[in-house]
Amino acid sequence: MPLAKKLLALLLLTALYRVALCAFHKIGDSAGWTTIGNVNYNKWVSTKNFHVGDIIIFKYNNQFHNLKQVTHQDFQSCNATSSMAVYTTGSDSITLKRPGHYYFLCGFPGHCQAGQKVAIVVNPAKSLRSSTGGVSVSPSPAPYGSSPSAASSPIVPHPPKSSAPSLSSLMLIRSTLVSFGALLVAGFAY
Repeated sequence: MPLAKKLLALLLLTALYRVALCAFHKIGDSAGWTTIGNVNYNKWVSTKNFHVGDIIIFKYNNQFHNLKQVTHQDFQSCNATSSMAVYTTGSDSITLKRPGHYYFLCGFPGHCQAGQKVAIVVNPAKSLRSSTGGVSVSPSPAPYGSSPSAASSPIVPHPPKSSAPSLSSLMLIRSTLVSFGALLVAGFAY
């Protein structure tokens, strides 16, 4: 195989590997983004590790809820009036593009006070561990309430549900890319 093709294949494999490392997190799991059922988002987020490149998905009824990204201070006081970003589709997929603290709440009156808010700590991207070839995971997120980093700009959302792929579609694409990458690696052996 000519060198140019090998380099192109290696670049493609690297991109596929990064896609395979990302995780999808549906906020609140099966309950979604809601005030019904007393979902404890602090408890939910404490069982997760978020990394740059991961995708968080907020599913909700947009007639009764919305999603606002706010500062740490506005998160603490449930102030939704000066949000950094507003999402209203009912199916918002957001790629976590940089490490730091991110704060989200529902802007409908009383919802944040009822617990419909979540603070997420995003760690650096996962990477290869050179000595073992395994995946190295960055340190655990800082505990809730620890000093926040400045997450001054909003996270860029994916397109609304009408044009965005579903979570199951994304998982299928991911597994297909991983399989393709494995075939590509096998091709290097010959």
